[in-house]
Amino acid sequence: MLKIGDFSKLSRISIRMLRHYNEIGLLVPKSTDSFTGYRFYSEDQLPVVGRINALKDMGFSLTTIVEILKSYDDPQALAGFLAVKQSEVQAEAKEAERRLLLLDTAIKRLRKDGTVMSYNVTLKELPERYVASVRKVIPSYQQEGMLWGILMQETAPLEMQDGDPCYTLAIFHDGEFKESNVDVEVQKSVRGSYKNTENVVFKTEPPVLIASATYKGSYEKVDAVNEAVANWVNDNGYDFNGLSFNIYHVSPHETQNPDEYVTEVCYPVKKK
Repeated sequence: MLKIGDFSKLSRISIRMLRHYNEIGLLVPKSTDSFTGYRFYSEDQLPVVGRINALKDMGFSLTTIVEILKSYDDPQALAGFLAVKQSEVQAEAKEAERRLLLLDTAIKRLRKDGTVMSYNVTLKELPERYVASVRKVIPSYQQEGMLWGILMQETAPLEMQDGDPCYTLAIFHDGEFKESNVDVEVQKSVRGSYKNTENVVFKTEPPVLIASATYKGSYEKVDAVNEAVANWVNDNGYDFNGLSFNIYHVSPHETQNPDEYVTEVCYPVKKK
């Protein structure tokens, strides 16, 4: 039998950690002197230490290792634990690869023009939502407010409940910039179920993966934000995958000060 100090040297595990292993039931001493409280280990526990270290190197937590060791001699059970951890590590590696790409492209963009952090672009999924929608061809983008006026006027009698969260957004259906006669749709996410009115259509929009950048200030800044998102999409290995749209977090409905507007410029994307 080995005293804890000797076992620590042979196993290359600190006494403090051996005591912790004992507390959680991972590696319990073979015997404990009832009078002195000294813990004694056996040489045949050294291979168990090897198993513990191997599993730690694979990324298993100590709590999980306790469970694994209970069925370590069962190849099928052990294979199950290893397969689950393999999937987790693969997902972590994929996420690490994505982050490295983001860092790499950000560094390159910063070295190129020094503006990479002006507008922070993020990749996320806009969830499925039930919306009230108005779509029309209007004289210009600046007259988008007329669509919101129609939506508010025709739905006022319905006493609609706002969605949670409540997205108010405008989709630009032309797919390109136009000087006039632009095809624009405005949407507001709502809860419940409602019948269509003369100009308002209620529908469910599917989830969509988007690259987006949120900025504060007047709509005159939108061109620079569009450029930032376009650069991000190109640099990070994505393709555009649908019509662009703006989400209005703080709009003229909430404030008349353009400097207080908060707008999120969104582009549906897919991985190349």
